[in-house]
Amino acid sequence: MKLLLDENLSRRLVDRLADLFPGSTHVAFAGLLQAPDAHIWEYAKEKGFALVTADADFYEMATAFGPPPKVIWLRRCDYATHVAESLIRRQAIRVSEFLLDPDQAVLILTP
Repeated sequence: MKLLLDENLSRRLVDRLADLFPGSTHVAFAGLLQAPDAHIWEYAKEKGFALVTADADFYEMATAFGPPPKVIWLRRCDYATHVAESLIRRQAIRVSEFLLDPDQAVLILTP
């Protein structure tokens, strides 16, 4: 269960969440910084990532096209990196169950 963190989230989350989601990365590390959403979507799909974003655009793509990739939307995420980390950690079981469910496309997390 690897995550691809969108550019609107801190790169530091990759290391901070590595114990829960090994193999995760950030779009910047994948050479996708400022890439069109369609390219990021295809990369996540091809490489087996779930997208984690604070942007509604991927939510809309997921509801239109379905998985893969799956989308974890940190809605209203204008908070600090440690708050985003804490939210994902608190919801880790829910995130893991979501990632294993083939029928769900989007998981919305809010603090």
